[in-house]
Amino acid sequence: MSHSEHHYKSRDGLSLYYRQYGSGEKAVLCLHGLTRNSKDFHPLAEHLSGRYCVISVDIRGRGQSARDTRSIRYNPGQYVKDAWQLLDHLQIPEAAVIGTSLGGLMAMIMADQQPQRLRGVVLNDIGPEVPIAAVQRIMSYAGRYPPAQNWEEAALQVKGAYEIALPDMPMEFWHEFVKLSYRENADGKPEPDMDPAIGKALREPPAVLKWLQWMNRRGWVKKVAGVYINPWDSFRAVTMPCLLVHGAISDVLTDDIVSRMQQAQPHVQVVKVPGRGHAPLLDEPEAVAAIDAFLDGL
Repeated sequence: MSHSEHHYKSRDGLSLYYRQYGSGEKAVLCLHGLTRNSKDFHPLAEHLSGRYCVISVDIRGRGQSARDTRSIRYNPGQYVKDAWQLLDHLQIPEAAVIGTSLGGLMAMIMADQQPQRLRGVVLNDIGPEVPIAAVQRIMSYAGRYPPAQNWEEAALQVKGAYEIALPDMPMEFWHEFVKLSYRENADGKPEPDMDPAIGKALREPPAVLKWLQWMNRRGWVKKVAGVYINPWDSFRAVTMPCLLVHGAISDVLTDDIVSRMQQAQPHVQVVKVPGRGHAPLLDEPEAVAAIDAFLDGL
């Protein structure tokens, strides 16, 4: 067995799941995207496990972590609290963080809250802003898949959502890829391995959020519950070494956003992954080589 499986308790009592690969003093924490789970990092975690203790989590509401009865807690601030609780539970004083999409936003928040605990940050195809068209595309499918009657239908659902990021893949690929984010329900039919309320929370943010954003634009409020309202402020807190993995055809992380990120933080390294959109799988040779060099250089 290449990894061990564990659960821990969040501060509000949820049972949350993580995988551990390898061992040692140098830890790498892997944080997945909005509708994904810990299985996304399996190939990379196995690759790194000979040199690092790799921890890959299921964020609350995904995979084998418990679902929250209050969808308002499906937000980056809460997810970051859970991540700190896990590091404390494992008595890990510092770690490198690899964050895909939502996981990258979490890494930015962590960099601001406890910078001394982050040795370095890898942002996988995410920046401090996302073009509105990309947001609308993600909201169109997150938590909205119709029930699939069999694994063939489930594979087609996933292909429809992700082929923009992974073009020209054969159907055999999608039959395997769907297993990363679907599971069999009690009736033996495949369903997304996440709480549908996560998509609803994304599409229906609390009404107070617009009011807070309005106050932020006027300079009256910068943070709420320890989290910057403007993600650019969180990104500017990433003063530790940082690698940005950029899908060359991504609609989430555009060339313009990458350029502005480098202007704001000139120390950020960038690797462009050809033929990949949002988000690279992190098994691509370019991504693996860049992550290896980055982590070994910390």
